[in-house]
Amino acid sequence: MTTFDDREKGFEAKFALDEEQEFRAIARRNKLLGLWAAEKMGLSPESGEEYAKAVVRADFEQPGDEDVFRKVAGDFKGSGLTVSEGEIRSKMDELASVAREQIRAGE
Repeated sequence: MTTFDDREKGFEAKFALDEEQEFRAIARRNKLLGLWAAEKMGLSPESGEEYAKAVVRADFEQPGDEDVFRKVAGDFKGSGLTVSEGEIRSKMDELASVAREQIRAGE
């Protein structure tokens, strides 16, 4: 019975680690997305960093990625840029992969 308990604890620890890494990867993705959007909007490096932080904070409004998408899409529209939904979502997917790799690499 103790072998089973040990395995169960091991699985629980791995699950917790995987969830933590995914949370960190999504937060990193949101920051990278914010930096990308800031560059497209022509913000200064300092303003870009602040904007990226605002994109990360936007993710806490509701579960899922829609709050982040709405923020970035709305800010593009507000700045007079026409960026398609597909381009934003594609960039979100691309940056999610980049962020996961960075987290796995310990960056």
